Amino acid sequence: MQVTHVNIGTARPLMAGGRRVLSGIGKHAVAGPVAVGRMGLAGDEQADLSVHGGLDKAVYAYPGEHYAFWQARRQAQGVSLFDEDLPPGFVGENLTLHGLLEPQVWVGDRLHFPDCSLRVTEPRQPCFKFNAVMGYAGAARDMVRSGACGFYLAVVQPGSIAPGQAFTLEPGRRSLAIAVAFASARR
Repeated sequence: MQVTHVNIGTARPLMAGGRRVLSGIGKHAVAGPVAVGRMGLAGDEQADLSVHGGLDKAVYAYPGEHYAFWQARRQAQGVSLFDEDLPPGFVGENLTLHGLLEPQVWVGDRLHFPDCSLRVTEPRQPCFKFNAVMGYAGAARDMVRSGACGFYLAVVQPGSIAPGQAFTLEPGRRSLAIAVAFASARR
């Protein structure tokens, strides 16, 4: 398992649902190590702390394996006419991961990086801002149907994370799987 990209961004205006709102969903990949504190990555912002950010949602991780799905969905919706790759951080994630999908992750599991540790807290729930970024009204519905939600992490041990780092998964109590939590919340 590996971190392919570390992504940060500032809160910026976004046109969503016919109105202008503040959003931190726009992230961009950085090249070197990024400091990880209790409230998230240095240089990263969230606009609405009632649904993103805070101690239990300090870092958002997303499997990079899902990017092909989103690229295909956007093409099917006529949003993207070319076979261009979506950039890392496009779905708003801080960590683009490889080798760890939602069915393998449980609330309470810990991800150990060389210099810090993070604990899985819950799945991401899509909102109207996600539809705006994806460029079509059914994107949140597609996330629900596919289960390609990613997951939030709390910082257990601050430190730093860099692109290309390997990490390990330490199983927690295994009482609630991310995939089950996501499906249950959407009913």
